Amino acid sequence: MARWDPNARERLERAALDLFVRQGYDRTTVAEIAERAGLAKSTFFRHFADKREVLSGGDTLARLLADAVSAAPPAASPLAAAGAALAAVGERAFTAERYETVRERQQVVAANPELTERELLKREALAAALTAALRERGAPEPAAVLAAELALLALRTALAAWTARPGQDFTALALAELAALRAAAAAL
Repeated sequence: MARWDPNARERLERAALDLFVRQGYDRTTVAEIAERAGLAKSTFFRHFADKREVLSGGDTLARLLADAVSAAPPAASPLAAAGAALAAVGERAFTAERYETVRERQQVVAANPELTERELLKREALAAALTAALRERGAPEPAAVLAAELALLALRTALAAWTARPGQDFTALALAELAALRAAAAAL
């Protein structure tokens, strides 16, 4: 594979995950990641600020959530629009083909406090992006915030269930979890 191959970012992400799983996050260097991907160390830094960022996926998930909220039918409630965002994530990010990669990533993150902290910051960024997208649709402040938080809680819970047992449909899990959270909130 050529060093200039256009899928350098994906190669770096895959190489990093392979090394993190095999030898541990702390024992893996940026130079090793670049070498395994067949790229120069400088190429790594063109795509990522540091090795923590290689697992973050950039703002791809936030964009996917926001775009799906924007594309939801105009009459959709804030929670229904957030549900459309969960469905979009399931169709694109948490597919059967990506199961093993997502499962490995979750294991690496869970095993490293530094990455767990980064994951919490990423969750806050996702909440902000989803809330902003709901506000842009005209959802009032309390409804936008609550719908975003419920959707992210459903996402997190569904992701844990999905990675624990292969062969499940992420979208079905996430939407069922969102419905259960809605019912629980209504019962309060």
